Amino acid sequence: MSGKRTVAIVMNAKTVSSATEIDYLITNAPIEKATALWIVTTYSQRNWVEVFYRTVKGWLGLKECQVRGKKSIERHWILVFCAYTFILWHWLTGGLARQWASRPLKTFVEALEAFRTAVSYRFMRWLGNNVDVFAAHKASFGLIWA
Repeated sequence: MSGKRTVAIVMNAKTVSSATEIDYLITNAPIEKATALWIVTTYSQRNWVEVFYRTVKGWLGLKECQVRGKKSIERHWILVFCAYTFILWHWLTGGLARQWASRPLKTFVEALEAFRTAVSYRFMRWLGNNVDVFAAHKASFGLIWA
């Protein structure tokens, strides 16, 4: 890498040898911009990125991606982002709770479970009216729906 970098080091002690936690922030922002306030503001916003990755890896299947091609990986990411945005929007606006819960949904995981319940309910209702269509679909793969 070429060019100047600004490095911020945050420790929970006065010396490196006595610190049990050390965080580094490296940026190519000019030193005039990378003030203490800017570093704290920027770093605090990063936590939401970490929360997003933890959520999509743990609950929306990001880490289960089995594709290797660039276009397939991009499609998988787009689907994960769309699902996350859709569920988050419904969670923040209370839409899932109004339609699929008898209590407030306080976490993303609770909102996701309400969404899964809604999808399962609608699929089972559809399946009850379209068993022949579903059986024909499975038969096209050489499977028997019995």
